[in-house]
Amino acid sequence: MLRLAKIGNKSYREYGHHRGFSLIEMMIAVVVGLLIAGMTIPTLLTIKRNLRTSGDAGDINGEIALAKMRAAAAFSKARVYADLSAQTFRIEVWNKSGGGSWGSEGGTQALSPEVTWGFGTLNSPPAGTQAAIGQAPLCLNNSGNAIANTACIVFNSRGIPVDSTGTPTADDALYITDGGSVYGVTVSATGLIQTWHSGTNATNWKKR
Repeated sequence: MLRLAKIGNKSYREYGHHRGFSLIEMMIAVVVGLLIAGMTIPTLLTIKRNLRTSGDAGDINGEIALAKMRAAAAFSKARVYADLSAQTFRIEVWNKSGGGSWGSEGGTQALSPEVTWGFGTLNSPPAGTQAAIGQAPLCLNNSGNAIANTACIVFNSRGIPVDSTGTPTADDALYITDGGSVYGVTVSATGLIQTWHSGTNATNWKKR
C-alpha cells in the first residue's frame, strides 16, 4: 500500500495540489494574452508606420535645404528631383559648362516601404503656402522638356525657389503618405522650408 511521506501535518499529495496551474487557468492566461496582443499590435504597427513617414519627411526637408545651399555654393541652379513612379528623390545641380546639364549629387534616396508620393484625398494645402494642393511642378530635362511622373523644387544661385522661367515661386511642395497620414514639405517664395502633417480623413495641417 502506497504510503505518503509527511511534511509537518501535510502530505506530498496535499502540497502537490498547490503546485502549477490547472488546464483551465492556462487557457484563461492564453486568452488574456491573445486579447492584449490583439489590442497592442495594431497600435505598434501604426506607430512604426508613422515613424517611417515622419522620417522620410525629415529626409526630404533635409535634401531641400541642402539643394538650397548647393545652389548658392555652386553659383548655379540646384533642385530636388522626385521620381513619383520609382518613389525616390535626389539632388541635382546644373552644370553650366558644355551647354549645361543636370548632374546628380549624393546619390538617390528611396521612400520607406508603404510610403508613397501623394496626399490622399486632402483637397487643400497648409495655410499660407500653395494656392492649391499639389506636388511641385514637373522636372525639365537638359533640353527644357517636361519629364512625366516627376516633381522638382528648383533654387537659383541666391537660394530662391524658381519656376521654369526663373521667376520666384511660392508653389513648391512635396507630399508623401502612408495611407493613414500625410506629410508635406513646402517652400515659400523667400526660401523658407516647412514640414507639415495631417491625417487623411480630413485636412488638418499642423506644423512639425
